[in-house]
Amino acid sequence: MSKQLDSTDKKPPALLVDDLTVAYNSKPAIWDIDLNVPEGVLMAIVGPNGAGKSTFIKAVLNLIPRAAGTALFYGQAYEQARSLVGYVPQRGSVDWDFPTSVLDVVTMGLYGKLGWFRRPGRQERELALHALDQVSMADFANRQISQLSGGQQQRTFLARALVQDAQIYFMDEPFAAVDAVTERAIVNILRELRERGKTVLVVHHDLQTVKDYFDWVTLLNVEVIASGPTEATFTSENLRKTYGGRVAFLDGGAPVNMAGD
Repeated sequence: MSKQLDSTDKKPPALLVDDLTVAYNSKPAIWDIDLNVPEGVLMAIVGPNGAGKSTFIKAVLNLIPRAAGTALFYGQAYEQARSLVGYVPQRGSVDWDFPTSVLDVVTMGLYGKLGWFRRPGRQERELALHALDQVSMADFANRQISQLSGGQQQRTFLARALVQDAQIYFMDEPFAAVDAVTERAIVNILRELRERGKTVLVVHHDLQTVKDYFDWVTLLNVEVIASGPTEATFTSENLRKTYGGRVAFLDGGAPVNMAGD
């Protein structure tokens, strides 16, 4: 009986990926990905251009077809775990000319809980405004999204994810083309999510900030090169394997270009 209790009490990981493969025109974009992400980590997904980082996120979230493999969120398939998942896409993939307000965009994050046929009311508006306040965008609630700067657009999409109150968040390059003030604000929000026990996976390009921002890292180049706690995983050897010898880390932690080596 004690063994049975042990097995049932064991909490599943936030994300468990098994043999995930995506191919375009018979060429693998990601290949045989196995990943076990524990609850409550802030994880960077790092790799060179074309490594499959965005493809991985989209495949896990059923946004593109898989050639093989499964992804489980707290032990459940995405269809059953949809309410547990928040997603911030790449800013460049969004039609920012669409005629809608900042508040409307954030409120859309609640549609998964409301259903498409129930109109958002005062409670939903208050939740959306609170999320905008968290990202310092409350004053822009009625602004058309086409009038926003790049950093303001990114904050708006972050607020839309926050209002979902998910358990696991996927963010595709949230720091791309934002100023230093916005980047610091986003980092603080991600850390707050982690402190609340949430799990956050972030596609990230700046190798110099990985150790400062993230406690977990996955190095990806079509296949998973390494994944685990940042201190043990984000090493010169693993970076060379990931970037094909083009990047090394000095003792001071600054990346150097090794293209000529």
